[in-house]
Amino acid sequence: MKTNVVLIGMPGSGKSTVGVVLAKRLGYQFLDMDLVIQRQQGKLLWQVIKEKGNQGFMEIESRANQEVMVQNTVIAPGGSVVLEAEAMEHFREIAVIVYLKIGYRELEQRLGDLATRGVVLEEGETLLDLYNRRTPLCERYADIVIEEKGGQLYETVDAVWRAVCAEFSTSQK
Repeated sequence: MKTNVVLIGMPGSGKSTVGVVLAKRLGYQFLDMDLVIQRQQGKLLWQVIKEKGNQGFMEIESRANQEVMVQNTVIAPGGSVVLEAEAMEHFREIAVIVYLKIGYRELEQRLGDLATRGVVLEEGETLLDLYNRRTPLCERYADIVIEEKGGQLYETVDAVWRAVCAEFSTSQK
């Protein structure tokens, strides 16, 4: 039985922010995988990417995500987790996967400097390219899709909470 919630979505979609509030509401723990990786590596994400390159970082991230063995936890992996099939298959086994869907224009407004945020961008890739590459993957892996409108935190948390509770009650029958 799945007892965890994994929040996926673009960088800046609110995975960590929504995750903390959702965990409190569910009485769950909260696990931010970006912070786990930073602690394991002793560096900020952008520093790990700069030092190891995109592929090296993705291997570190995928391994960290695949090693997650928790219960009753809201997990916020990095936005690039959807590029890691093995990690997503692991999360499918242990969690309900919720996609926090955000429109491109809102994403542009929310994000600051991508270089210091720790976002994996291919050479010459724009934010729009990234959005177009990751969105179909998020939709494919999601058990639940929550469309964020206007960045209202408590409305988003409420929508996720209702959907997750319905999913948990259905899966326990």
